[in-house]
Amino acid sequence: MSNPENHAGTRRDFLYYATAGTGAVVTGAAVWPLVNQMNASADVKAMSSIYVDVSGVETGTQLTVKWRGKPVFVRRRSQEEIDMARAVPLDELVDISAENANKPGAEATDENRTLDEAGEWLVMIGVCTHLGCVPIGNMSGDFGGWFCPCHGSHYDSAGRIRKGPAPRNLDIPVAQFTDDTTILLG
Repeated sequence: MSNPENHAGTRRDFLYYATAGTGAVVTGAAVWPLVNQMNASADVKAMSSIYVDVSGVETGTQLTVKWRGKPVFVRRRSQEEIDMARAVPLDELVDISAENANKPGAEATDENRTLDEAGEWLVMIGVCTHLGCVPIGNMSGDFGGWFCPCHGSHYDSAGRIRKGPAPRNLDIPVAQFTDDTTILLG
């Protein structure tokens, strides 16, 4: 016959494992709702990416759309605006980083900030990087781009800060053409 003490050890081990397993399941069941409530709601997920129809945007004009609660400027630039932006030497820029450019890892040249190779389409988040105001467009300010009247920040025709208290260029969102007349933001 077997020794009852041997069985007691295995029963004790089983009780330890069963109790620990039950405790882990109960803890997980209690914590999961708290973690899950931090996920984005359906309305937030729906606004995380939008399609923008740009078929009606004429050369030299801009369309402003709301994305993630912020204005986004979609500008179809004229050749004059493109030439003006590409003629600026990088050493004249306040912020030459391209952390928010369409082509990361490069400097904030006009070519790196535009959506297409020709430089006709410029998509930017329309929030001043100083205190969050919305700049005025249509070739405003001293550099033919955008001007923030609240504190006097001047942006050029590529959305790069040139003068004023703003510390960096207007941000470039993740964007791409899905076809000839539709841009996907996000």
